[in-house]
Amino acid sequence: MPSVLVIGGGLAGAAAATHLARAGCEVLLLERERGPHDKVCGEFLSFEAQDELRDLGVDLQALGAVPINRVALAYKQAETATPLDFTGLSLSRRVLDEAVLARAIAAGAQVRRGVRATTLERSGGGWSVTTDTGETIKAQAVFLATGKHDLRGWRRPSGPQPDLLGFKIYWRLAGPCSLGSTVELHLFPSGYAGLQMVEGGRANLCLVVHKAAFAALGGKWEALVTHLRETCPSLAARLSGAAPCLPRPLAIAAIPYGLVQRHSEGVWRLGDQAAVIPSFTGEGMSLALHSARHAVEWFEAGRSAEDYQRKLARDLAGQVRRSTLASRALVAPIPQGLIGRLLTPMLMRRTLRTTRIRPSVRAGLADLSS
Repeated sequence: MPSVLVIGGGLAGAAAATHLARAGCEVLLLERERGPHDKVCGEFLSFEAQDELRDLGVDLQALGAVPINRVALAYKQAETATPLDFTGLSLSRRVLDEAVLARAIAAGAQVRRGVRATTLERSGGGWSVTTDTGETIKAQAVFLATGKHDLRGWRRPSGPQPDLLGFKIYWRLAGPCSLGSTVELHLFPSGYAGLQMVEGGRANLCLVVHKAAFAALGGKWEALVTHLRETCPSLAARLSGAAPCLPRPLAIAAIPYGLVQRHSEGVWRLGDQAAVIPSFTGEGMSLALHSARHAVEWFEAGRSAEDYQRKLARDLAGQVRRSTLASRALVAPIPQGLIGRLLTPMLMRRTLRTTRIRPSVRAGLADLSS
């Protein structure tokens, strides 16, 4: 019987398994996908995320990560751009998740792929998990890292902004690509879209849109792309002559933006199972990695999952709340127009800083008394 079971092999789960194995724990990680796969994600790595990955031994440059040092916001004919305070990186989740899983295996964690947990229940002083193969696995502790997918019986609350749909697709841009080291945020009626380069010369287009607006377009991806081209001149120019790399976009519904879990119910909740920050911030992967390291520190110190969850919620609540308020403004007609027309580079930089994990939170994980 493993002492620790990690459910989910994305960034949070693989990072937690790595930290646990390095600490000498017997770790079993279950990943539902059999091999590398894409995910709905903007794929921006902030300097906080880069630091966490460096500690895990992941060489992002060797994996082909693209430097990002500028952010631009486009609304109709207006555009505001500013340099970032740091050099970000852009790397597909298909490549990054595999690299972090490899670090978990190298650290001594057992990883089983193509196995999906179907139930999770208390069993004596520990936990019992049933898989889709009918197997029952018992463990002393469980780290729940299923990302945007909820385990049956462990559904997250809806969050304060649950009415958006997410889509992602890669494009081969036509001709010389001038996107370079810029991440672009394009505002369109009832949504916003991010565009940035990833490894292999592809551009990642990741967007969110109101459910009602998508339904009004007949619920068709092709109609949504037409809508984007008609309402975002700069994005239309980027996509002119571009070829999609996938036959269909990846999609996800019921994203609980703004959710911060304040109670653990005995499991160690990581990543999007602990807190869901709107995607425009580029901080989702940083939060996933942060929560993994934080949880393992508290677990190794003998503290409870409930203590960890409360502390994590206190640390992240303000950051997630501010980001969610901004996200709501970005998809509402009047605030969106004001932001698109009046946002200055200085205000953009200040806004971006408020969505980052506070330095005191990152540096204070070793203080387990608070």
